[in-house]
Amino acid sequence: MVEMKVEGLTLDPLTNMPIIILKDSTGAKALPIWVGYFEANAIALEIEKITTPRPMTHDLLRNLINTMQAKIDHILVSELKDNTFYAVISLVYGGNTVSIDSRPSDAIALALRTKSPIYVEEKVIEAAKSLDLPDPETTKLDEKKQWKDWLDNIKPQDFGKR
Repeated sequence: MVEMKVEGLTLDPLTNMPIIILKDSTGAKALPIWVGYFEANAIALEIEKITTPRPMTHDLLRNLINTMQAKIDHILVSELKDNTFYAVISLVYGGNTVSIDSRPSDAIALALRTKSPIYVEEKVIEAAKSLDLPDPETTKLDEKKQWKDWLDNIKPQDFGKR
Protein backbone atom coordinates (compact mmCIF):
# COMPACT_ATOMS: atom_id res chain seq x y z
CA MET A 1 0.00 0.00 0.00
CA VAL A 2 1.14 3.52 -0.85
CA GLU A 3 -0.12 6.52 1.09
CA MET A 4 -1.33 9.26 -1.24
CA LYS A 5 -2.83 12.73 -0.98
CA VAL A 6 -5.28 14.54 -3.20
CA GLU A 7 -3.10 16.65 -5.46
CA GLY A 8 -6.10 18.28 -7.06
CA LEU A 9 -8.89 18.00 -9.56
CA THR A 10 -8.62 18.37 -13.31
CA LEU A 11 -10.83 17.82 -16.33
CA ASP A 12 -10.27 15.20 -18.98
CA PRO A 13 -9.79 17.26 -22.16
CA LEU A 14 -11.51 14.63 -24.30
CA THR A 15 -14.57 13.79 -22.20
CA ASN A 16 -14.70 16.89 -19.96
CA MET A 17 -15.14 14.52 -17.01
CA PRO A 18 -13.53 15.43 -13.68
CA ILE A 19 -10.43 13.53 -12.59
CA ILE A 20 -9.09 13.31 -9.03
CA ILE A 21 -5.30 13.25 -9.00
CA LEU A 22 -3.69 11.37 -6.13
CA LYS A 23 0.08 11.57 -5.55
CA ASP A 24 2.45 9.97 -3.10
CA SER A 25 4.62 12.10 -0.80
CA THR A 26 7.59 12.04 -3.19
CA GLY A 27 5.52 12.97 -6.23
CA ALA A 28 6.95 9.94 -8.04
CA LYS A 29 3.65 8.05 -8.15
CA ALA A 30 0.36 9.48 -9.33
CA LEU A 31 -3.08 8.01 -9.80
CA PRO A 32 -5.86 9.59 -11.88
CA ILE A 33 -9.41 8.59 -10.94
CA TRP A 34 -12.26 9.68 -13.22
CA VAL A 35 -15.35 10.66 -11.23
CA GLY A 36 -18.75 12.21 -11.77
CA TYR A 37 -19.53 15.89 -11.44
CA PHE A 38 -21.36 15.55 -8.11
CA GLU A 39 -18.50 13.59 -6.59
CA ALA A 40 -15.96 16.11 -7.89
CA ASN A 41 -18.12 18.87 -6.43
CA ALA A 42 -18.10 17.20 -3.00
CA ILE A 43 -14.32 16.91 -3.10
CA ALA A 44 -13.81 20.45 -4.45
CA LEU A 45 -16.01 21.92 -1.71
CA GLU A 46 -13.86 20.26 0.95
CA ILE A 47 -10.55 21.15 -0.70
CA GLU A 48 -11.62 24.79 -0.91
CA LYS A 49 -13.17 24.69 2.60
CA ILE A 50 -16.52 25.94 1.30
CA THR A 51 -19.41 25.33 3.65
CA THR A 52 -22.95 24.77 2.48
CA PRO A 53 -26.07 25.93 4.32
CA ARG A 54 -27.01 22.32 5.09
CA PRO A 55 -24.81 19.22 5.34
CA MET A 56 -24.03 17.49 2.07
CA THR A 57 -24.03 13.68 1.99
CA HIS A 58 -20.35 13.28 2.96
CA ASP A 59 -20.75 15.84 5.75
CA LEU A 60 -23.73 13.86 7.01
CA LEU A 61 -21.66 10.66 6.99
CA ARG A 62 -18.83 12.39 8.88
CA ASN A 63 -21.31 13.73 11.44
CA LEU A 64 -22.89 10.29 11.84
CA ILE A 65 -19.50 8.61 12.31
CA ASN A 66 -18.45 11.23 14.88
CA THR A 67 -21.77 10.97 16.76
CA MET A 68 -21.37 7.20 16.95
CA GLN A 69 -17.85 7.72 18.33
CA ALA A 70 -16.49 5.73 15.41
CA LYS A 71 -13.44 6.62 13.34
CA ILE A 72 -12.32 6.24 9.75
CA ASP A 73 -8.96 4.50 10.13
CA HIS A 74 -8.13 4.88 6.43
CA ILE A 75 -9.49 4.41 2.96
CA LEU A 76 -7.92 2.13 0.39
CA VAL A 77 -8.24 2.26 -3.39
CA SER A 78 -8.04 -1.49 -3.70
CA GLU A 79 -8.71 -2.53 -7.29
CA LEU A 80 -8.94 -1.45 -10.90
CA LYS A 81 -11.14 -3.78 -12.97
CA ASP A 82 -12.48 -3.02 -16.44
CA ASN A 83 -11.45 0.65 -16.07
CA THR A 84 -13.44 0.92 -12.81
CA PHE A 85 -11.73 1.75 -9.52
CA TYR A 86 -12.85 0.14 -6.26
CA ALA A 87 -12.24 1.33 -2.72
CA VAL A 88 -12.74 0.23 0.86
CA ILE A 89 -13.43 2.43 3.89
CA SER A 90 -11.88 1.03 7.06
CA LEU A 91 -14.17 2.06 9.93
CA VAL A 92 -13.31 1.46 13.58
CA TYR A 93 -16.29 1.19 15.89
CA GLY A 94 -16.46 -0.27 19.37
CA GLY A 95 -13.02 -1.80 19.04
CA ASN A 96 -13.91 -3.59 15.82
CA THR A 97 -12.70 -2.70 12.33
CA VAL A 98 -15.23 -2.97 9.55
CA SER A 99 -14.38 -2.79 5.83
CA ILE A 100 -17.04 -1.01 3.79
CA ASP A 101 -17.16 -1.25 -0.01
CA SER A 102 -17.18 2.21 -1.60
CA ARG A 103 -16.65 4.15 -4.76
CA PRO A 104 -13.22 5.81 -4.54
CA SER A 105 -14.75 9.26 -4.99
CA ASP A 106 -17.02 8.80 -1.95
CA ALA A 107 -14.21 7.28 0.11
CA ILE A 108 -11.88 10.17 -0.79
CA ALA A 109 -14.54 12.81 -0.04
CA LEU A 110 -15.07 11.18 3.36
CA ALA A 111 -11.32 10.84 4.01
CA LEU A 112 -10.82 14.54 3.33
CA ARG A 113 -13.59 15.45 5.76
CA THR A 114 -12.28 13.15 8.50
CA LYS A 115 -8.59 13.87 7.83
CA SER A 116 -8.03 10.13 7.32
CA PRO A 117 -5.16 8.66 5.32
CA ILE A 118 -5.70 7.59 1.72
CA TYR A 119 -3.90 4.46 0.57
CA VAL A 120 -3.67 2.86 -2.85
CA GLU A 121 -2.65 -0.71 -3.59
CA GLU A 122 0.57 -0.86 -5.61
CA LYS A 123 -1.13 -3.12 -8.18
CA VAL A 124 -3.71 -0.37 -8.82
CA ILE A 125 -1.00 2.20 -9.49
CA GLU A 126 0.69 -0.20 -11.91
CA ALA A 127 -2.57 -1.08 -13.68
CA ALA A 128 -3.51 2.60 -13.99
CA LYS A 129 -0.33 3.40 -15.92
CA SER A 130 -2.07 2.23 -19.07
CA LEU A 131 -4.83 4.83 -18.59
CA ASP A 132 -4.51 8.11 -20.49
CA LEU A 133 -3.90 11.12 -18.26
CA PRO A 134 -3.73 14.67 -19.56
CA ASP A 135 -0.37 16.40 -19.13
CA PRO A 136 -0.83 18.37 -15.89
CA GLU A 137 1.66 21.08 -16.87
CA THR A 138 -0.19 22.04 -20.04
CA THR A 139 -3.68 21.94 -18.54
CA LYS A 140 -3.04 22.94 -14.92
CA LEU A 141 -3.49 26.73 -15.16
CA ASP A 142 -6.57 26.65 -17.39
CA GLU A 143 -8.28 23.97 -15.31
CA LYS A 144 -7.34 25.63 -12.03
CA LYS A 145 -8.99 28.82 -13.29
CA GLN A 146 -12.00 26.83 -14.51
CA TRP A 147 -12.49 25.16 -11.09
CA LYS A 148 -11.94 28.47 -9.27
CA ASP A 149 -14.49 30.22 -11.48
CA TRP A 150 -16.97 27.40 -10.93
CA LEU A 151 -16.46 27.43 -7.15
CA ASP A 152 -16.65 31.24 -7.02
CA ASN A 153 -19.99 31.22 -8.83
CA ILE A 154 -21.65 28.28 -7.10
CA LYS A 155 -24.83 29.12 -5.19
CA PRO A 156 -26.82 27.11 -2.61
CA GLN A 157 -29.67 26.90 -5.17
CA ASP A 158 -27.35 24.89 -7.43
CA PHE A 159 -27.74 21.96 -5.05
CA GLY A 160 -31.50 21.68 -5.47
CA LYS A 161 -34.29 21.79 -2.91
CA ARG A 162 -33.80 20.51 0.62
